[in-house]
Amino acid sequence: MNKYYQKIVLLSNNEVVKNIILVASITLLISFLGFFKEMLVASYFGLSLVLDTFFIAILVPGFIQSVFISSFKSVFIPNYIAETKTGNSLDSFQGTGLLITSVISLAFIIIAFIFTDTYLEFFFSGHNEEYYGLVKAQFYILLPCVFFWGVSSLLSGILNISGEFKLTSFEGIFIPISIIIIIYFFEDYFDKLILAVGTLTGTILAFLFLVFISIKKKTIRIARPNLKNHNAILMFKQIPAKISSGFLTGMNGVIDQFFAAQLIIGSISAINYSLKIPAFLISILVVAITNVLLPKFSKMIMENRENAFKYWLKIIKTLFIAASICAFIGIILSDFLVKLFFERNEFTESDSIVVSNLQQIFLVYTPFTICGMVSVNFLTSMNKNVVMAYISFVAVILNGILDFFLIKYYGVYGIAICTTLVVIIKNIALFYSVIHYKKLDTKYKI
Repeated sequence: MNKYYQKIVLLSNNEVVKNIILVASITLLISFLGFFKEMLVASYFGLSLVLDTFFIAILVPGFIQSVFISSFKSVFIPNYIAETKTGNSLDSFQGTGLLITSVISLAFIIIAFIFTDTYLEFFFSGHNEEYYGLVKAQFYILLPCVFFWGVSSLLSGILNISGEFKLTSFEGIFIPISIIIIIYFFEDYFDKLILAVGTLTGTILAFLFLVFISIKKKTIRIARPNLKNHNAILMFKQIPAKISSGFLTGMNGVIDQFFAAQLIIGSISAINYSLKIPAFLISILVVAITNVLLPKFSKMIMENRENAFKYWLKIIKTLFIAASICAFIGIILSDFLVKLFFERNEFTESDSIVVSNLQQIFLVYTPFTICGMVSVNFLTSMNKNVVMAYISFVAVILNGILDFFLIKYYGVYGIAICTTLVVIIKNIALFYSVIHYKKLDTKYKI
């Protein structure tokens, strides 16, 4: 007993563990607020046309954010840390990061705007004018979010490198608060555009918050970009592989939405609601892991690669056990949780049954997703993004094939089964990729 107590004390004094717990705690509080927002939205809209069209409208902006913007942030952080070791001024490197982020964000805003109609007709054909009109109205409101997400991503990354984990964790509070306020006070004014307007408002507020914090903490010092800088060139070389990996990963969601749109109205909403509790469990740890561990891994790999590998494996084992226990409890309590959080007004008992069953399937993959994010951060910190691109390519092909066949036999449940299988296979592959690099590192000292 004394031995276990000493381990707990040792862990509690570990700076990384403290930071992860701190970020996870703040994320937990924000997630509860987000859950209240989801309960409110479910009460107002149920599994309806408004929700289906909103999820389609935010799909492309969200895809750009998760694929291109997050990918750049991931390659920016380890190379920024490498730049801090050179003794060079960081102002120019920050300027390079801001330039690339802005160009990527604005370019994809223009591309998305031009090809909106083509995208809708190709992926979501067979609907009436009201459906498409509502999607486009929300889409045009959400599109500016991409630029603010891009700059915010860079600002939060620099703050995390500086150890300001607590402050950046509050970034996620603004969107749910904005949506809640608009639903309560401006429902009649914005009508069916409530969710889009709330998302844009929250995004702008989060951006202003990060700008204020960055100025106050003096972490932002932008100068003229130097595109010939050694670490900048290394970062540029990693961007295609990281973006390819992110693009292919993001395509899994697009494919799932495409197949769900072929089913009855409400199928897209059912999938999105069934992901709320798994996402709740995942987001608490993933946000903390990404914010804290990517800078940590980057520093450890530069200082002692062998210790970095040992540290990675230790975290994987601990998280898998903890996440598996949480997932098992979630599966048992699935019916109760869906009824408690969502079943009211427009969200009926039959809706609860569908969402609960889907949720149980999705919960199975949560331990693999959480541990997979640790492996992703580790591989990114090593600048081994190419292997993730290959794994993501195989995963997206497998996802499309399984969706095509399983939806015929199991309908919307087939999509959930497919997603779960693909996520598990993909994250096992990521795990063994790190093991492979560990063996190479031991043999050749790469």
